[in-house]
Amino acid sequence: MRTAIRKKVLVFRELPPDQLARLQAQHDVTLANPRLPEQLPAFEAALATAEGMIGSSYPIGEALLARAPQLRVISSVSVGVDNYALDALAARGIVLCHTPGVLTETTADTIFSLIMATSRRLVELASHVREGRWSRNIGEDLFGWDVHGKTLGILGFGRIGQAVARRAALGFGMPVLYHSRRPVDLATASPELVGKATHTPLDELLQRADIVAAVLPLSDETRGLMGERAFGLMKPGAIFINGARGAIVQETALLRALDHGTLRAAGLDVFATEPLPLDSPLRSHPKVTALPHIGSATVETRHAMAVLATSNLLQALAGERPAAVFDAAAM
Repeated sequence: MRTAIRKKVLVFRELPPDQLARLQAQHDVTLANPRLPEQLPAFEAALATAEGMIGSSYPIGEALLARAPQLRVISSVSVGVDNYALDALAARGIVLCHTPGVLTETTADTIFSLIMATSRRLVELASHVREGRWSRNIGEDLFGWDVHGKTLGILGFGRIGQAVARRAALGFGMPVLYHSRRPVDLATASPELVGKATHTPLDELLQRADIVAAVLPLSDETRGLMGERAFGLMKPGAIFINGARGAIVQETALLRALDHGTLRAAGLDVFATEPLPLDSPLRSHPKVTALPHIGSATVETRHAMAVLATSNLLQALAGERPAAVFDAAAM
């Protein structure tokens, strides 16, 4: 029996111990997180011989790839791939893997939680109690707004968008409008949403929805999609939720819509710059419910993502087709 050849693997974000052990059992592994100054030199040195990389949330651009001449595969512990130079990867024939599916339900939970928290002003009112300001029954100035029965508009209708729609339509009796590049065959993809979710032109969705939730991948077409015009189309008193990518939103336009337009509130799990800068007005805006990008951040889901990413990498290095190769055409 032929002994498998050990290859050089660069882990650029910490993995759970059991998944790191899987890699170390088969390959020579360097663990170096380039976000930590003391580990950056080791990361840069390992690029020269790395045949596989695994990690997340770090930009892998064309210049960095040029320093990794042996690289064959990158396995991202994420669904989104906007940190990677896709054209450069394709030109080099480098396989890019990601982790769709395993985080769908958890991310949908987060987005719907953000809808609930923003509409009912939960974070604001919890602070009201914590800070000792609850001295009598609250008045109308602190009332929230119902979620059940409201019309939900979903921008993007892949796995996560459909999972959000199921929560809204089946659990809260919400009519669902969705916008995507093409209508989804609900009879095949989500039969329980047949008759409950309607493919709708973007402008019409923005004009009709009480709550608009962005669940879109970041691309040239979606970057800056929600700007002055889009927010201006939203109905008076509408709420905007972003559970996708921060760059989909023009944040100055969002602030103007909150301060001078008719937008009632916004719930945001993602931002153009993360972590959110200390001087960002979004941090303390009274109409903004902000979370620290926690879409898939549960113990169970992050471990499942690491398992899939590790499997993807091991399969690619063994010359097999990984379970989840990123397919740009499917986005």
